[in-house]
Amino acid sequence: MEKQRKAPRGTRKRDVPLSEDGIYATALQLIDADGVEALTMRKLATALDANPMSLYHHVPNKEALLHGVATRVGSQFREGKQEDIPWQDRMRQLALDFRALAHRHPKLMEYSFARADYVQPEDPFWQGLTDTLAAAELPASEIPRVAASLCAVFTGLLLSELTGALQRWTTLPPAPADTDGEGTPPPAEDVVDAMFSFALDAVVAGLESHIARTRKEP
Repeated sequence: MEKQRKAPRGTRKRDVPLSEDGIYATALQLIDADGVEALTMRKLATALDANPMSLYHHVPNKEALLHGVATRVGSQFREGKQEDIPWQDRMRQLALDFRALAHRHPKLMEYSFARADYVQPEDPFWQGLTDTLAAAELPASEIPRVAASLCAVFTGLLLSELTGALQRWTTLPPAPADTDGEGTPPPAEDVVDAMFSFALDAVVAGLESHIARTRKEP
């Protein structure tokens, strides 16, 4: 019997056809492991056991690939639906849920937070944010501007945490130095958690003050 010839490397057929969901899911796994910069279309094709050129039938380039991955991860955001609690607690929970998502995929989120187009009107986070501001009885005309400001605060805060900048800032003077001369060690995780909570308290207090001023205005 004549032996069946093996297909040339890179042209072997997959048992499962390529799909956008499969491509994005595998890309996310690679990003979680090695970061955005290490991801290439060739590495992704190898992980999928596919011909690199076949990927371009689904995603035109790496930028589009990263946008698709970020969009899908953003859609995973799930705000705790607790409409019966004060808006202040809803705002805190919204930010904490957003932080939890960032911690699940820190390398992707570090890349995403640095992009101006990351947050979109249809994103669950943006919708939860604007709904919470409406529950706080902020005037409708004020909601887009305030929500944009809060996006800048939350993404900036999380970006500084993911990059390690927030942790480093806690070691700057007048922080006390170690007695062994090696400097102040990085803060423990619970200290960073407390810093995030402090920032949330400041956000809520600022919102309360702003809302009170809008109610006094004629």
